[in-house]
Amino acid sequence: MRSKARDPNEGTYLSLLEGCDNFPYDIVPTDSYYQLFLPNDDQPHGYLLPETVEKMPWTKRFLVDHTKGKNRGVHVIDTSEGEDTAGAVNEAFSQLIDKCIEQDLFHIIDKKHSEPFSIVSAQYPVHMERFASALFGITSRGAYITAYTRTSDGTMKLWIPRRAAHLYTSPGMLDSTVAGGIKAGDSPLDTIVHEADEEASLPEALVRERVRSVGVLTYISVTGADFPGEKGLVVPDIIYVHDLELPGDVVPRPNDDEVEQFYCMTVGEVQKALLGGEFKPDSAAVLIDFFIRHGIMTADNEKDFIEINTRLHRRLPFRLPR
Repeated sequence: MRSKARDPNEGTYLSLLEGCDNFPYDIVPTDSYYQLFLPNDDQPHGYLLPETVEKMPWTKRFLVDHTKGKNRGVHVIDTSEGEDTAGAVNEAFSQLIDKCIEQDLFHIIDKKHSEPFSIVSAQYPVHMERFASALFGITSRGAYITAYTRTSDGTMKLWIPRRAAHLYTSPGMLDSTVAGGIKAGDSPLDTIVHEADEEASLPEALVRERVRSVGVLTYISVTGADFPGEKGLVVPDIIYVHDLELPGDVVPRPNDDEVEQFYCMTVGEVQKALLGGEFKPDSAAVLIDFFIRHGIMTADNEKDFIEINTRLHRRLPFRLPR
């Protein structure tokens, strides 16, 4: 399958990946960021902007070291003195985020509490609220489904939703069929089963029977001009990718207020929308991966094939979850 000549006004698949994997490869992080450290662990768990550190209403449960170099960082103090380190860390973040909400200090928190996200690089079970996690630069995790069907002649068609106009990020853009952040204590499968019902009205039994786990994507994004919250926040991301081939008589339908509607699109229509910049950046990465795995994008029809594959599986700077 060979690509047609591209409209010069359209993007490229590589430029789409650069929209989500846009953290510099040649940077020395300690020159630009404060590192987040947890008790009894010499490995960092996140990157904070200096302006975030300056604005944050730190409590006595944190020690901020402004020394330039590898020691510059924010250290969470174990106030339990080893009796309950995880509990002390969780309480420290909870109190801090309460103060951020009370004082309305950060746009990204939006004066709201949110579900807990695990700090997956930690060696014991600790978490912080989802909306605040990007301020600390910890690794985020999500689980995505690309659902598709085949017509009677074998033509593949993908189920693509349009995000509701009121959403905080990427309002009105096209998206993966189903996607959601993984809450503390949940697995990727838990997440997609819940989100498939909530976002697409797909029954749990159908999803569990037909969904296939097909890989993991990793990249590091930096919030930019199109992000409504604070700019320059570092967000390392792990995306658990799933495929779901649906029977022809199953039609995803919105079941909450986050999806405006679903479209059943041909591969060509999805490619055109991708290159036209109509997709949410992380979902664009998921679809590019889908095209590679299904032989739609190959080394023969994509000049950036090797770099695209490399950018979809970036080495992350923090300890990986097990």
